[in-house]
Amino acid sequence: MQALVGAGLIMGVAPLVLGVEFVFVWHVARADPAPRPSPLQLLRAWLSETRHLFQTFYWRQPFRWRAVPDYLHPSCDGRTGVVLVHGFMCNRGFWNEWMRHLLAHGRAFVAVNLEPVYGSVDDYAGAIDDAIVRVAACTGRPPLLVCHSMGGLAARAWWRQCAGQRAVAAMVTIGTPHGGTWLARFSRRPNGRQMRLVSEWLHTLSLDESHQPLPPITCWYSNCDNVVFPPSTATLPGADNRFVPGKAHVALAFQPEVRQSCMGLLERS
Repeated sequence: MQALVGAGLIMGVAPLVLGVEFVFVWHVARADPAPRPSPLQLLRAWLSETRHLFQTFYWRQPFRWRAVPDYLHPSCDGRTGVVLVHGFMCNRGFWNEWMRHLLAHGRAFVAVNLEPVYGSVDDYAGAIDDAIVRVAACTGRPPLLVCHSMGGLAARAWWRQCAGQRAVAAMVTIGTPHGGTWLARFSRRPNGRQMRLVSEWLHTLSLDESHQPLPPITCWYSNCDNVVFPPSTATLPGADNRFVPGKAHVALAFQPEVRQSCMGLLERS
């Protein structure tokens, strides 16, 4: 009984924490170049993110992360595949909807698990590299990298470490704190500290990319992102930065226009 009560309290508190995050967004984003969200947009984003919270963190990731296995089939030869990279405190179950969609379209894919959960972002390069090698071996083509949140930074860290020895068709980042995020000031974990606004790690990463430019990259961002804000921190100079109004952090990854754009990149590569 006590366990049930405790679980109920945790599940009840989480939406309140989300609400506090949206209050922070309202105040912190005032000076950002992106359009400031309206109170109605923030309310709708909170309701949507609460639903995604229960679906993603209380169901898919703890219980369904093995539900859709990686797909590497001989029939995928000659067709660009995908490597899916999740974000902070997530696992491959985050991408279940995406994986089913890719499977229905006969696209090879590998969804990584980034471990250790609280390690340095640099620690994740090996898992990403292995996935890229596997997809490329199956298809004969460099894959498309699709990354959510911290996963986009992990992909950039991989690019720095591979030093041009691997190729990707393109990178897509969704709600990635390329310039850090205000919310990371509360984290004491190595990867959390790396995601702080104007962190030394992010500064060095950008400097290194001036010598080894990133492949073509699309950055999706929103003015209602409750994890990565101010909003423009999810953009990069020279990238194809695409703004989606009124969408929260997890919800942004499941917007039809985001996935349709990625499918378009696959068709063109």
